[in-house]
Amino acid sequence: MSVEVEVPSQLQDEETIALVGSFRESLDRIRVEVGKVIIGQEEVVEHLLLTLLVGGHCLITGMPGTAKTLLVRTLADALGLTFNRIQFTPDLMPTDVTGTDIIEEDITTGHRTWTFVPGPIFANVLLADEINRTPPKTQSALLEAMQEFSVTVRGNHHDIERPFFVLATQNPIELEGTYPLPEAQLDRFLFNVILDYLTGDEEVAVVNRYTTRMDIPAVEACTTPEQIMKFQWLVRQVPVSETVNRFAVDLVRATRPEDPLSTDIVRKYIQYGASVRATMFLTLAGKARALMKGRYHVTRDDITALVLPVLRHRVLTNYFAESDNMDVDKVLTQLLEEFDSAGLKARAS
Repeated sequence: MSVEVEVPSQLQDEETIALVGSFRESLDRIRVEVGKVIIGQEEVVEHLLLTLLVGGHCLITGMPGTAKTLLVRTLADALGLTFNRIQFTPDLMPTDVTGTDIIEEDITTGHRTWTFVPGPIFANVLLADEINRTPPKTQSALLEAMQEFSVTVRGNHHDIERPFFVLATQNPIELEGTYPLPEAQLDRFLFNVILDYLTGDEEVAVVNRYTTRMDIPAVEACTTPEQIMKFQWLVRQVPVSETVNRFAVDLVRATRPEDPLSTDIVRKYIQYGASVRATMFLTLAGKARALMKGRYHVTRDDITALVLPVLRHRVLTNYFAESDNMDVDKVLTQLLEEFDSAGLKARAS
């Protein structure tokens, strides 16, 4: 069902109103097209769409066989974007990701020149499959691209055409032969999304659909790269009140054990809290969520709904948390419960 977005009077020009209508229609069509292939996982699909609308990147953590690769490829097809996939392995080199310069010789003149051959990173949607299976040297090849939308090869900068976002997958159960992502690279991911198992009914539907046919249903493109760039601009125009803005700031500050806003559970179980980038991403994602829900203003519910995917990979627990079986999601959930309506932590009277 489509949503009606109320646009503020100061932005009610014909172009913006038409853009809002296109945004609403495109989201409806994208969900329908993705649903032709992917059963369930509505929340994960929403988070991937939020990643796109913000212009960020997403880390997908899930067990083998949960359709991580199929989901990303299907979404890219529905968005009308170019798609490349890199299977990260221990022997993958940085140039296998970014591309490299080769020497070409003119057979008529004998003149030799350097020619850049782009790597698979030059796509709108890049699936970095099992990113934690490759050494840090190759993982770092993604850093500049994710932050600067460019790569540097032999001192030469090569721009990556926008929109560009990285969807990286990692397997949570295999530890041998893996290289945990550095904190600096983790912080560049907007979301860390957990791709969980389907419900029983959804799994039955998957079995029925894919054991009776040989092919995967075709997906039609619903948008263009140019439209998506306009949608990203539209998201940034969504206003945020000072109260909601302060709530997001206080919430992130409360994840830092040394901050006065931190709670007892944070000081007990958290070693390092989230950075300022987390606050920016939390607010931006809240804007995108508000627009997807049919509102042109951000509420506290938009912020709290996105706390886990935005912060779970930015908050580092200590050994007390491990000994008490307290993972970061449990800590963040309890932290949310301790905040009052004003956006400050609740204190016992």
